[in-house]
Parts: sequence; structure tokens; C-alpha cells
Amino acid sequence: MKNPFSSARIFFTEMVGELQKATWPTRTELRDSTVVVIVAAVILGVFTSISDLALGQVVDLLTSLVS
Repeated sequence: MKNPFSSARIFFTEMVGELQKATWPTRTELRDSTVVVIVAAVILGVFTSISDLALGQVVDLLTSLVS
């Protein structure tokens, strides 16, 4: 049976090596990406809210016509 501590040590050593190879965003890139995500979430939220209100009104209209 393989030693679990040896396997964990190998895993963490390889993980650190891979993380050092990664390119991390600069502070301005991170800020700009965050702004884009927040703006997109707000736009999507507004669109969803307007669509929900409009479809609710359509359903109310159709149910009032049927009854």
C-alpha cells in the first residue's frame, strides 16, 4: 500500500509548481473584469425583472379575457 503522506506531499508539490506557472491578472485587469461582471449582472437582472413584469401583465390580461 502506498504511503498517503508521500502521495499528499507529491500532490502539493505539483500543485505549487502548476500555480507558479499560471499568469495572474494585474490589479487593473482584475478591477476591470469585476466591473464588467457587475454591470452584466445588473443588466441581466433588469432584463429579467422587466420580462417578468411584462409576462405577468400578459397572463393577467389573458386570464381576465377567459373568465
